[in-house]
Amino acid sequence: MRVPFADFRPMHNELRSELDAAYARVLENSNFIQGPECVAFEKEFAAFCGAEYCIGVATGLDAIYLILRALGIGEGDEVIVPSNTFIATALAVSYCGACPVFVEPILETYNIDPARIEEKITERTKAIIAVHLQGRSADMDPIVEIAKRNHLKLVEDAAQAHGTCYKGRRIGTFGDAAAFSFYPGKNLGALGDGGCVVTNNKKIADTVRAMGNYGSDRKYHHVYQGSNSRLDELQAAFLRVKLPHLEKWNADRQKTAARYLSEIRNPLIQLPLPSDDTFMHIYHVFAVRCEKRDELAAYLKEKGILTVIHYPVPMHLQPCYQCLNISEGSLPIAEQISRTVLSLPMFYGMTDEQIDYVIDAINNFS
Repeated sequence: MRVPFADFRPMHNELRSELDAAYARVLENSNFIQGPECVAFEKEFAAFCGAEYCIGVATGLDAIYLILRALGIGEGDEVIVPSNTFIATALAVSYCGACPVFVEPILETYNIDPARIEEKITERTKAIIAVHLQGRSADMDPIVEIAKRNHLKLVEDAAQAHGTCYKGRRIGTFGDAAAFSFYPGKNLGALGDGGCVVTNNKKIADTVRAMGNYGSDRKYHHVYQGSNSRLDELQAAFLRVKLPHLEKWNADRQKTAARYLSEIRNPLIQLPLPSDDTFMHIYHVFAVRCEKRDELAAYLKEKGILTVIHYPVPMHLQPCYQCLNISEGSLPIAEQISRTVLSLPMFYGMTDEQIDYVIDAINNFS
């Protein structure tokens, strides 16, 4: 049997007629940038998150960058980021001229450890970025308290966490603003690149919208040195089709994860913590840890089961961040995760036979 790491066909086959209709609607309307589909999606996604404002942008990376710009983060500033996340989080800080300061995660959750944040705060620290990695919410109450106590801005990187909750409240409104990605592989994915900023702060919303539109608050009037970062009409139309199904898709992923958690019993495999009433997990990926990770990945590939390593090289050891002079061993938890983590197949529409096959294969690994 072959089990792909991800397969979009189950969801897209169910929605094919609606997606075709969305395409035809945009084509007929001939309004491809900043049109009615994007306006409608922004309202719908803001309501989904329980936020006042949503601004469509080109990518999740742009979403973080534009938030930081709107918050006034710039040259000489420092921004706290998790040491274990996708590099876009740190790149957005660097693009502002600021310096990312890495804080280690909790090994069992992969998310930033609030107990380690304050030791990294200096007089140059201006903001904290809390990442809800893999679809599990970060521990927001202590992070919010740390930000308030130290007069820091708080940004949520929710690129992998569409619809997840912390203590029953949707993530995206705990900080000053939140960044989402609609890359096709996300739980809510477009059919191309896309992203958005969610906030309850009108000034941030207006500034992000202007900065993503060449710095313009009205046509040919440029108040910022902005960029071109807008969610196009076609992707917005596709996202409008998909958004009403997101909770069903997340529930399906949680059902698959529940089987993995209860039926994988190999002592060589460290399973992620389950979803609970405080930390909801919508399993953008289902990441396990194994000291023989590379052997496990090769073994599963031989059996037709495809996996992905998120992420094989931690950010501080990437060539582009050699300038920070962070030596190997300085962030041991991030390095341990990078050395041992492996993401198993996880997508809406996995069959019982596929799940059975993955579980049996892992339980037989030695």
